[in-house]
Amino acid sequence: MSATIATTPAGHAFISDNMAGAAPEIVQAVADAAAGQVLPYGNDPFTDSARRRLSEIFERDVDVFMVSTGSAANGLSLAALTPPWGSVLAHPDSHIHHDECGAPEFFTAGAKLVGVPGDNSMIDPDALYAAVRRKAGDVHSVQPSAVSISQATELGSVYTVAEIRRLSAIAKDAGLRVHMDGARFANALAHLGTTPAEMTWKAGIDVLSFGATKNGAMTADAIVSFDPELATELGFRAKRAGQLASKMRFYAAQIDAYLTDDLWLRNARRANAMATRLGDGLKAIPDIALVATPRPTSSSAACPSTSPKDSSRRATSSTTTGGSRGGSAWSPPSPTAPTTSTSSSTRSAATHADGPGHRRRTGLRRVRLISPVRPELLPVMTPLGPRRRVAGGGRERSYGRGGFTSPPGVPPAEDRRWRSS
Repeated sequence: MSATIATTPAGHAFISDNMAGAAPEIVQAVADAAAGQVLPYGNDPFTDSARRRLSEIFERDVDVFMVSTGSAANGLSLAALTPPWGSVLAHPDSHIHHDECGAPEFFTAGAKLVGVPGDNSMIDPDALYAAVRRKAGDVHSVQPSAVSISQATELGSVYTVAEIRRLSAIAKDAGLRVHMDGARFANALAHLGTTPAEMTWKAGIDVLSFGATKNGAMTADAIVSFDPELATELGFRAKRAGQLASKMRFYAAQIDAYLTDDLWLRNARRANAMATRLGDGLKAIPDIALVATPRPTSSSAACPSTSPKDSSRRATSSTTTGGSRGGSAWSPPSPTAPTTSTSSSTRSAATHADGPGHRRRTGLRRVRLISPVRPELLPVMTPLGPRRRVAGGGRERSYGRGGFTSPPGVPPAEDRRWRSS
């Protein structure tokens, strides 16, 4: 008995590039890898080929560790660079700060994340210069040990090669190692028009979290180390963290296909072009002003103040930069249904921005503009934080402030009872 599962929600979604599917070339590569028998745990020809390709694009021998998520790549990379009494210096808007549930602290066995400010979600060199020296040598304080740079950032901004070199030089002069969170590495590379080597080890990067999942892969990212001395530790850490897959060939086949015939760069260029198109479309909408120049996969805008009607129809989020963010993806338009790509119509963002179900709030804040997508499964932003509905329950789990909260419409007194239960 077969079942059909709907994979594309009604309408156009700009919530995240994670909503896009996988590139056909990568799906085919995984299917091809399923035939026959090969040695497990990365001792297979697919893993060897992926490693060779990565060494070729980075113009040197590199150590490669396939992992299932970018969070795993970040946590394991930082653990190899930072002792438990150390600190990792990163921008407050970085993914390791906001979206990894303490994974870097967990994998480092207690190292502390320390925010280093800067405009456009980018570390300010002067602030970093002060941070790398703050309480250095003081036994009462965590010791600055590593710097983590997001390329591209969560806002979509991109460091130039010169800016990466400057930050790396500040870190290295103080004895710190440098990690790059490259979840959208290909997008940044395509945006700058430089080479992988110039944007990483030639600019002072020690370890790279090489992202592929957001740009066409299914479930595969990689740790790329430019320091041979880290290889043994990274290998043991990957195994201990459950990231040494027995059938590693299925991860490696994705990375291998991703790098074949410049698929990764073609996908990135398309996503970047869609982000620009989204930004151009948003400029044409009355009462919406871009608060940042459209960057790879992201456009940010300020939305007008409105009322809270139909809040359950929208997934929303906020960051320190304010405004609204629309995300683009690499995926081509579907012949049968719309996708997360903006290719069908950037104007759809305008329609959904003021249409029924748009999350309306007092003041300007960052939101993700999407169409109605199965409201029973989407987070609902409330004064107490985002809630997620529990099927068949009626109660909603709050992931923001306030713990458990009642469904919308419950009187305040009962709402307090829900939270205290």
